[in-house]
Amino acid sequence: MSFSRIAVLGLGKVGHLAAELLAASGFEVTGIDARAVTEAPFATRVANLTEAEGLQDILWGQEAVLSCLPYSLNTGVASAAHALGLHYFDLTEDVPTTKHIRRLAATARGVMAPQCGLAPGFVGIVGAHLAGQFDKVRSIRLRVGALPQNPTGLLGYAFNWSPEGVVNEYLNDCEVIEEGVLKSVSAMEWLETIHIDGMQLEAFTTSGGLGTMCETFADRVENLDYKTMRYPGHVTLMNFFFHELLMRENRADAGRILTHAKPPVSDDVVYLHVAVEGWRDDQLGREEFVRAYYPLEIGGKSRTAIAWTTSASVAAVIEMVRDGRLPQQGFLKQEEIPLVPYLKTRTGNYYEIGHRRRNG
Repeated sequence: MSFSRIAVLGLGKVGHLAAELLAASGFEVTGIDARAVTEAPFATRVANLTEAEGLQDILWGQEAVLSCLPYSLNTGVASAAHALGLHYFDLTEDVPTTKHIRRLAATARGVMAPQCGLAPGFVGIVGAHLAGQFDKVRSIRLRVGALPQNPTGLLGYAFNWSPEGVVNEYLNDCEVIEEGVLKSVSAMEWLETIHIDGMQLEAFTTSGGLGTMCETFADRVENLDYKTMRYPGHVTLMNFFFHELLMRENRADAGRILTHAKPPVSDDVVYLHVAVEGWRDDQLGREEFVRAYYPLEIGGKSRTAIAWTTSASVAAVIEMVRDGRLPQQGFLKQEEIPLVPYLKTRTGNYYEIGHRRRNG
């Protein structure tokens, strides 16, 4: 069933741009934030979004909701959406939050679609698409890095993404499939070197980026893992910070310290490296999807790579649900979303035009 009214909760860089993209795609958008927002091409409201009890009143009259709030608030938003029968979308990489939404989805009247960002989200859509090109899959390797184009200091990093989310990814255990066995491994391990367009990067395990892919590909793949990419030397320093200095014991302070030391930058880049190996007609082969995404001008303003890749990813999924191209009820796995029609949506098309190849 088609819908048009959608509330976007949280109007930071990602939430505001997602609301703009949805409005440009024909949705009747209401942006809601704890602070007043002006000069928006969509309706806005001010509301306290931290109290779960009042969320149903805030969402009354909507047909769908997109939460761009900190992951800790998403269980309350999802519960309110479920009670009202709304379609629900979010960007979370938090595993317990997704498990809560999965339970709600069993009795949902609308679609419950968490993890609609970059990773989990777009990277899983790409991985499943490449895996579908093989008769039998040996490995699926997903790698994503959101980085400053011109790094400084030993960390070579800038917090263009939620510090709470980054800290969780660096400290929570990670699901993988290794030699056909589902396992939980520590974050910031399994270090490897990757080159993209001549740029040397390091990759290491972080939590949440696979979403539900381990469940989907159980008994179908020998090896499946997700890693974050950073400039060389980063993971050694972060292990020192969290484990030797014991900052893992105070995640909130860790996030504040890191953000204060490495604030956001405008000139960023998002690297994506997805590689799948398997057999076609009894021949072993490998397919890759490797991209570098840079800032884009959208709506007359320059948008950071991490903002537009994340916003476009979720907006494309919402477009597809509205247009009846995806399920209208229950839990939606990202890897069930077909890549080709996804890239043909108004917002998904930014992934086609927003990357640079080595040869231009």
